[in-house]
Amino acid sequence: MHRVLLVDDQKLIRDGIKSLLGLSGKVEVVGECADGSGVVAACQQLSPDMILLDLSMPVMNGVQTLAALKQAGISVPVLILTTFDEHELVLKSITLGARGFLLKDVSLETLVEAITTLAGGGSWFAPNITERLLGAMRSNDASEKGDFTMPAQLEPLSDKELEILQLMAAGYSNKEIAAALYKSEGTVKNQCSAILSKLGVRDRTRAVLLALELGLIS
Repeated sequence: MHRVLLVDDQKLIRDGIKSLLGLSGKVEVVGECADGSGVVAACQQLSPDMILLDLSMPVMNGVQTLAALKQAGISVPVLILTTFDEHELVLKSITLGARGFLLKDVSLETLVEAITTLAGGGSWFAPNITERLLGAMRSNDASEKGDFTMPAQLEPLSDKELEILQLMAAGYSNKEIAAALYKSEGTVKNQCSAILSKLGVRDRTRAVLLALELGLIS
């Protein structure tokens, strides 16, 4: 059983998700929060396997919650469950370590599969979310600097660069990647820069989303 902390400001939504997950026989909701203000304490008390987090909430939203978790040194995997009405919040959550994204109209089967994947150390990004995020970023960049155009021919990434890219998608910092791969932080920083250059993007968020769209990482 995967132990989940459910964070959503709407009680009806929480009750519905909790009931559905209970039917799966694979997931147990061990705690609930109506906003992000109690999430750090709940994690410390309940030790959930993962967090199912809404983005748009009063008092403390999903992005602020991710920042609080990071500051507290809590590395519980976070799956964002969103209506996708604010793509900028989704983009920010990637940089703060969210490991997955789903829309609230997702099927129970897919939700359980995503929870299982994150609890096992993986990531889950719904294709329709990555497509819309990429579209939004392309539109923004075209109106600003025009620097998010896919190169005509991508320079192949090495196996090690793909491994680093996968860790980026999991929300790892350069320091954490260096520790995981037994490399110096400077070496990882240089390899991250090479990855951005090969993909023709200017930051890690765009690198991860483009890699997901191209099927370079899962």
